[in-house]
Amino acid sequence: MLIEWFDRCAILLINTFIMANMSIKECCCFLKKLRNPSRAIQHAILASETSFSINEIEALYDLFERLSHAIIEDGRIHKEEFLLALFSNSSMKNLLADRLFDTFDIKKNGVIEFDEFVRSLSVFHPDAPESDKIEFMFRLYDLKHNGFIERDELKEMVLALLSEMNIHLPDDAVEGILNKTILDADLNGDGKIDLEEWKTFITKNPSILKNMTLPLLRQITQAFPNFVLHTQVRDLEVEV
Repeated sequence: MLIEWFDRCAILLINTFIMANMSIKECCCFLKKLRNPSRAIQHAILASETSFSINEIEALYDLFERLSHAIIEDGRIHKEEFLLALFSNSSMKNLLADRLFDTFDIKKNGVIEFDEFVRSLSVFHPDAPESDKIEFMFRLYDLKHNGFIERDELKEMVLALLSEMNIHLPDDAVEGILNKTILDADLNGDGKIDLEEWKTFITKNPSILKNMTLPLLRQITQAFPNFVLHTQVRDLEVEV
């Protein structure tokens, strides 16, 4: 039974390596350095399903380990640890941070697990599909989780964004922004924006997506040099 399990794992690893466009030499180097086969399989699968390479997944794991042990050492990122990473303050109240945490928490269990961390960060990768960025942003604005962006939700997010940029506008200016956005995006005139309307709106206003791309993620292994000391795939070439 144990031998069959290892056979299945080996086949899974080979298939995911092929999907991730790894060479035979890279596969061999990776397999030779395995210390945790189940973790390696998870990383290989994530590399095949996101915009990250296996090297970058390893670097993200190193980062995740630090974040998930900052306060509660259970290998999962709690809201307090998420806030601590963003603002160096675990009790800070911030709508944007709350929305980001909620959107990263794909399983809706109150914590961010490693696969959720990678899949969510992948949306911000320069090579991620624009459609993924649009849908992620839609979920950020959909505060009520009902599949629509309503006027009050849009207002909350606009005010939060303005506050984040230390921009203070009079009420009539804010209302003007809301009116223009609803007018342009609400194509069927029902007073709220659905996902398809949001996609059309973003396509006409692509600059709105500029904050959905983090160029740093293309050099994640260089951004976290401590990764080099712990990686299981040290001999693989890092793609830049």
